[in-house]
Formats: sequence, C-alpha cells, structure tokens
Amino acid sequence: MTYKIAVLAGDGIGPEIVTQARKVIDAVVEKFGHDFEYTEALVGAVAIDKVGNPYPDETHELCMNSDAVLFGSIGHPKFDNDPSAKVRPEQGLLAMRKKLGLYANLRPVNTFKSLIHKSPLKLELVDGADFMCIRELTSGMYFGRPQGRSEDGQTAYDTCVYTVEEIERIVRLGFEYAGKRRKKLTIVDKANVLATSRLWREVSQRIEPEFPEIEVEYMFVDNAAMQIITCPKRFDVMVTENMFGDILTDEASVIAGSMGMLPSASIGVHTSVFEPIHGSYPQATGKNIANPCATVLSAAMMFEYAFGMMKEGALIRKAVDMSLEAGVVTEDIADGKKAYSTSEVGDWLANFVKNI
Repeated sequence: MTYKIAVLAGDGIGPEIVTQARKVIDAVVEKFGHDFEYTEALVGAVAIDKVGNPYPDETHELCMNSDAVLFGSIGHPKFDNDPSAKVRPEQGLLAMRKKLGLYANLRPVNTFKSLIHKSPLKLELVDGADFMCIRELTSGMYFGRPQGRSEDGQTAYDTCVYTVEEIERIVRLGFEYAGKRRKKLTIVDKANVLATSRLWREVSQRIEPEFPEIEVEYMFVDNAAMQIITCPKRFDVMVTENMFGDILTDEASVIAGSMGMLPSASIGVHTSVFEPIHGSYPQATGKNIANPCATVLSAAMMFEYAFGMMKEGALIRKAVDMSLEAGVVTEDIADGKKAYSTSEVGDWLANFVKNI
C-alpha cells in the first residue's frame, strides 16, 4: 500500500525542518518496507506571496486526498509588523483546521533525561513530568463572530463561541485518552467569569459519570498556568478550549527545556496534521541552525496516530533520545558545547534509523 503524504513546509524554518523529518521518515520507510508518496503544496506567507491566499484551494484538495499532512510552520515579520494587513499567514492555518475538521490538538509534554538541566524549572519539579494537553482547535475566540473594529476605529472586539456538540466531542476525547494513561483528567476553564466556560463545565459534569474509572478535577486557567510551573507532575491529561490551550502548551514547553523538542498532532473529521508546536523562527531562516527534533517527533506521531505503526514511531523516538545523549544537537540545546547544524542532526537521526 502506498501512503500519500501532503507536505506543507510553509514559512521561515519550515522547509529546513521538514526536510530533516523527511530524511528520517524515508529511513523508517526503507527499513520497514513501506511505500510513501510525497506531494508538496503552499501554505502561509509563501502562499500569499505566490497566489494571494494563505490556504489555497489546491492545497486543501491535496490535504483531503492524502493519508496524512506533514506541516512545518507559518508566519513572517512583514505581516506581524503590519496590523492593517487584511490577509495573514495565520489565517491559512485557521482555515486548514476548520476545513479539515481538526477539532483536537494533541500536545504531549514530557522531559528528556539529557535535557532536564535546560529547563528553567528545578530538577525535582520537572523530572518525570509527562502529560498530554488536548486543545480544542476549531472554535472559541479564534473563530468567533462577530469580530472586528468599530467604525471610528476606537474599539476592537472578538467573540468567544462554543456549542454543546463542540465541547462534548473534545471532552469525550479527553476522557478516552485519560483511560489509556494514568486515568486522571484535568478540565481547564474560567467558569467563574466566562459563560462559555460555564457551558464547558456543565457539559463535562454531565459526561463525567460515564467514565467512573477516571479521576476528574476542574481547574481555572489562571491556576492551571501556575500549577504547570510549580507542580507539572500532577497532570496526566488536560483538556481545554482553544485560546487557553494555545497559551498553556507554549508555557509547558519550558518543562522539556526547548520548544524545539515538542511535537503535536491535530486530529478530527478528515486528514490529520502533524506539526511542531513552535513558530516559523524567521531570525534563523536559511541559517541551518533550527532544531528539527519537534518536527521529527511529529513524524513519529504520524506513524502512530495516522497509520497505527507503533514500532516505527518508537524507533524515531529512540533515535531522538540517542542523539540527545550523544550530544548531536542544535545550538538551542548545545549548552556551550559543539552545536550541530539542522541538516547534520537530520542526517545523524536518519543514519541511526538505518543502522540500528
């Protein structure tokens, strides 16, 4: 069977890190006798520059007809620094999530023995931390309407909207994942202030009796932000709405010691998307210094979640662990020692897979 992979490298360091992930994927495919077919497409700022649309129809069609999407990053300073821009790279990401029905973003947060010292948190706080954050991805503030500015330009407004159906499907997913792990679910909201959060809590409390084996706690988002830093090992599975999840998972990246180490999977109705959680890092574009490990680990999630190939995913994770132990790392985690280039790390990982 030939698996069709849509490759959306995007902007900034996206093409560089995706190239390294493809090296590792190719090594795994060769080792296990699989057949992968890649097709590249435009997304983000590069798509705006070429066709005026951050998520062209042709890209969406490719994604719909593929078995998985390997995604790099989007964003460019020329849009970030222009508040009046009508079309932005991030609109392409939101459109892709909405059109593909990617309602759940899975972000594993865990430590790497060789990197614990890189975390700004104390060793005893982060050593052994291992939790999954499940972020609702296609509703809430980022998609709510109305949205805009008043006629005089003096007032701006965004609208946070959630339906019972949207909450039910993501909360049930949270319960299901908690059942596969340590059977503890933390539901994060702001029910003491927000009407949408009160609906989240109401729906969650109605579903809770269906999963009597799961220990459930409800936590306000401000407390959750503090607990992630002061006691990250208390969490097993966390589920929350779109904007809260966006903020909390970036905060949680300090646990691993580098945002360049954290992968994600966006799953839902149609084709799943696998991408690193970091951005386009424009300052590093073309310098061959960006950390490719988050993208490589996203490829591991692709093998596992899209294709059920657990051995393949495990081998990629082992390759990353061994590269860390061997000190074959990029400058963000080199800790004053020799820093390897993006492509050198990719080559090392691919060779490890081939030769083990």
